[in-house]
Amino acid sequence: MAQNTSSYEQLLQQILELEPEEQSRLVEAITAKLDRKTARHSILELRGLGKEVWAGIDARGYVRQEREGWERR
Repeated sequence: MAQNTSSYEQLLQQILELEPEEQSRLVEAITAKLDRKTARHSILELRGLGKEVWAGIDARGYVRQEREGWERR
């Protein structure tokens, strides 16, 4: 390998030289590690987000205006 080859490229080449079963084990191990580090969120955490934008706006009136806009097109 050339001396200017990046660590990533060197590592990738080593991985490609592994047997398919070893590659699969490596992918599983990396995925498991990333899953533990990745934060899980619930859609319910978004509840109320942006409510200040809609404060004082009548929902039915807003929907009516939007639908009227559809009919004009």
